[in-house]
Amino acid sequence: MSYEVREPELKAVSALDESARYDYFVNKVADWEEIWSVGDKSGWAMYADDSEKELIPVWPASAYAAKCCTDSWEGHKPKKISLEDWLDKWTPGMAADGRLVVVFPLPNDKGVIVSPERLESDLSNSMSQYE
Repeated sequence: MSYEVREPELKAVSALDESARYDYFVNKVADWEEIWSVGDKSGWAMYADDSEKELIPVWPASAYAAKCCTDSWEGHKPKKISLEDWLDKWTPGMAADGRLVVVFPLPNDKGVIVSPERLESDLSNSMSQYE
């Protein structure tokens, strides 16, 4: 079962600054063991930063990802990635391809850009609190 965000939380968390949304993301992903991105039948959505580095956008729940399925991502849908797959497949793949992760972007805010290794470390630190 996935984490379901209620409207008051959706609004409150979306109003947080990038750093606070990053912390929220790490804690929710550690709790629920899933990451959300967006894609369509042709693949996953990505975009590039100012230096043309490819960025993979991620969110802690479907509702946040869905808010970004507009404009160039019209027709895209939120897609769930298990934390296990993220750590075992996505992190090494992104590192090998030189891609970065953009955590919790919003239509009006770019989110926090981190390396896949940094995100893995932050998630591991958060998950260790549950052991």
